[in-house]
Amino acid sequence: MKFSSIVRRKAYLLGVILLATSGVGGSRPAPTAGKGVAYEDLVSLFAQWRAFQRPKIVEGVPDYRAMAMAAQQRELASYRQRLAAIDPSGWSIPQQVDYHIVRAEMNGLDFDHRVRKPWANNPAFYVTVFSEESDQPAREGPFAEGAVELWSFSFPLTMEDAGKIAAGLHAIPGLLAQAKTNLTGDGRDLWIFGAQSIRQQSAELRELGSKLGGASAGLKADVERARQATDDFAAWLDSRAPSKRGQSGVGIENYNWYLKNVQLVPYTWQEEVALMERELARSQALLAMEELRNVRLPPQLPITSAAEYAEGMNAGVTQYMAFLREHEILTIRDWMDGALRARIGQFTPGPLEFFSEVDYRDPEIMRTHGYHWFDKGWMAHDPHPNPIRRGALLYNIFNTRTEGHATGWEELMMQAGMFDARPRSRELVYILVAERAARALGELKMQSNELTLEEASSFACSHTPRGWLSMKGQLVRSEQHLYLQQPGYGTSYLIGKIEIEKLLDERRQQLGDRFTMKRFMDEFNAAGLIPA
Repeated sequence: MKFSSIVRRKAYLLGVILLATSGVGGSRPAPTAGKGVAYEDLVSLFAQWRAFQRPKIVEGVPDYRAMAMAAQQRELASYRQRLAAIDPSGWSIPQQVDYHIVRAEMNGLDFDHRVRKPWANNPAFYVTVFSEESDQPAREGPFAEGAVELWSFSFPLTMEDAGKIAAGLHAIPGLLAQAKTNLTGDGRDLWIFGAQSIRQQSAELRELGSKLGGASAGLKADVERARQATDDFAAWLDSRAPSKRGQSGVGIENYNWYLKNVQLVPYTWQEEVALMERELARSQALLAMEELRNVRLPPQLPITSAAEYAEGMNAGVTQYMAFLREHEILTIRDWMDGALRARIGQFTPGPLEFFSEVDYRDPEIMRTHGYHWFDKGWMAHDPHPNPIRRGALLYNIFNTRTEGHATGWEELMMQAGMFDARPRSRELVYILVAERAARALGELKMQSNELTLEEASSFACSHTPRGWLSMKGQLVRSEQHLYLQQPGYGTSYLIGKIEIEKLLDERRQQLGDRFTMKRFMDEFNAAGLIPA
């Protein structure tokens, strides 16, 4: 990047920071009218756009048929023209940022119609039953309308909740029947691993059926119909799998367009490869130095019992929250402690998947990555006053902010001294960085069609220290499957980390002696879950 471009970009970012976060400290800035076309016109267009981008519902089923998608693509052009007719140059910087967020969302749907076409290429798009809560503002990856979020219901079900679940299940047979006509893609990896996701939905439905107990016969019948339709769809996918021979990545040119115009990332595929290779080498080299420094210390052994797990995880939350308070790192809200404790989960005796290898050795480290639950807490308890930033942005374009910050927070808290009393935990932080870099390179090479999903998974495993990411586990392939479906997601952890570190540096230079981490983080949280 030329020096003049760097200067212009720094000036723009500093303006974004100053204007987007002015007046925070618990409150968030309200938009003011711009010159020419009013900012309120953008807000109105945004509401119309959000309604438009959802598929039409025909006889209770979202319509992804070829004619419906062609009609949506044609009409999308008018929305993009309406946005292009708005000149935001006289608006405040936060309002201009909002303009580009809306532009990015529209570009996301355009990319789906031109390139990704998940309704035609990706069987996993038709999964609509989920038993676990996503830690993101919206579920990761592309999915059809009509998700049934089972985790959000308590059992035994009330009549009202039973009705909500039944309403979601009613659409499944029709949606999967439609999918058999819609799916025309030849991408082998998307097809094979998508079929596995469909079979997982069948398992979720079977588990749901076992929990219904005294629920109505009607709901039980709905569950069984949905499960049978899911099994039939999985068999249909399997029967056609041998004929699928195509590549599943979007290609470098399309990937670059997506980074620039949807993810709002200032790098190309080639630059991201270089950055991820650098992060992989950096983390491996620093891990080696940490291991050298700690060579005379006893090994850090994992938790081995449910009692030890409960005690350790709760202590991890307590210690983490105390560290944030004592070092005045950010403003603490009364719901934050509970948000972390609610996600402690249950002890699993093994074999351990990658993140459990880390978590079971130091329960405090992954609580830092649990900043995701703070992000979701802000959305629930203190929603942004601006409707454009209030909910989850489409196409996961929040991921450089959410995944990037949570990943960067691990290393920032280490550098702030959180693990000084446990030097071996510094090794774990670098292992985490290495795993993120390795799987990011896997994504980049899948999207360029240089590696298959299986090869990308093998690469990630072989470049993750200590063999903790194993091809025998379920994690590595599920991660790479997500990154194949959602371009830019696998790289977002470290790309976002890099961008947020730059943001912190620029804000520190701007404020000088007035800089504090608490001020930065309060401003950062107040800006909302927008691209880093």
